[in-house]
Amino acid sequence: MSLNILVVDDSTVMRMMVIKSLKLAGLPVAEIYQAANGLEGLAALEEHWVDLVFADINMPVMNGEEMIDRIRDNDMWCNLPIIVISTEGSQTRIDQLEKKGTKFVHKPFTPEKIRDIVKDMTGINYEQQI
Repeated sequence: MSLNILVVDDSTVMRMMVIKSLKLAGLPVAEIYQAANGLEGLAALEEHWVDLVFADINMPVMNGEEMIDRIRDNDMWCNLPIIVISTEGSQTRIDQLEKKGTKFVHKPFTPEKIRDIVKDMTGINYEQQI
């Protein structure tokens, strides 16, 4: 099973780091879509089949938490696995995000961390290629 992944972050550099980590992790990736904010992320979900979302929290236009709330309120996407990648330091906010069914990864991260959390979130089996 190959994964279609949406990466939502206002930093082009960070989106490229997530994508590079996905490739280095040896994960079975089909398509990778990108968005610069939550509103663009929701539009991408309307246009493409996505199996997994990586989202930043602090973004302009629509932040990641509002995007997550809208995803969870949509019957089509309510069970979509979401991994939050952020520099967020507030444990209270992290706990709130995890109560919404997300997993949290602090920046900076490694390909191994990405691999392990994707495996945990999706249950996929793959050959370790790192």
